[in-house]
This record gives sequence, C-alpha cells and structure tokens, in this order.
Amino acid sequence: MAKKAMNLLFVIGTALTVIGFCCPMFKGFLGSANGFQFINFDNSGFVTIGALLIFAGAVAALAAEFVPQISGLKFLFLIASIVGGVILVLGFTTNGGVYKAIGKGFIKHATVGFYLVIVGWVVALAGHFTNK
Repeated sequence: MAKKAMNLLFVIGTALTVIGFCCPMFKGFLGSANGFQFINFDNSGFVTIGALLIFAGAVAALAAEFVPQISGLKFLFLIASIVGGVILVLGFTTNGGVYKAIGKGFIKHATVGFYLVIVGWVVALAGHFTNK
C-alpha cells in the first residue's frame, strides 16, 4: 500500500485556525478575549455555539487529515468551522451586553487571533481545492 501524500496547505490552514482561536481575538475596554472566553454554558446562545463550532470543526478537520477512515469528512468539518464563525458574528450582533459592543464594530476590535482564524480558513479552503 502506497503512502498517501498529506495535504500540507490544508494542515497549515486548520492549524492556523486552531492557533488563532487560542490567541486573543477581540480587544475591548476590559481587556482581550480569546475564543475559549466566548464559551459560556450558563447562558449559552449563538456566541457559545459559534465558538464551539469554530474550534471543534477546525480540530476535527485537522484530525481527519491524519486518519484515513474519516478523510472524506475533512471538508465537512472545515465548513462547520466556517459556519461557526458566521454564527459567532451573528451572536455578537444580536445578543446584548458586551457582545453587542463588540458586534457594532467587530472589525475595529479584532486582534491577531481573529485574523489568524480568517487566514486559516482561506488557506485550508485553498488546500482542499488545490490538493497541495
């Protein structure tokens, strides 16, 4: 059995997404917040669901690249991560409190983690469609 070539762009993209989720994503008056600080099970809503989908989708897509039995699902996991990002942004704009303040100008409050997640998604999508 021949060794399967690894899709390096896909691995780099999903790894950037996971790293970006762990880095500070948004900065406000009270400090910065990474992706894990958006997960709140006491008052779960769109923000919690979106944050969980971003991280779980990216980790599952990264794992699917290395497990041959589920490699066909890696694109589905990546799409779940991207949908989680959309849900997170919708949660910022619809929820009240601190999330509403971030949602008004979330690009203005974005930091390195947010941009790493976006770049990771783009690189992973490019890797999936080019198979390199």
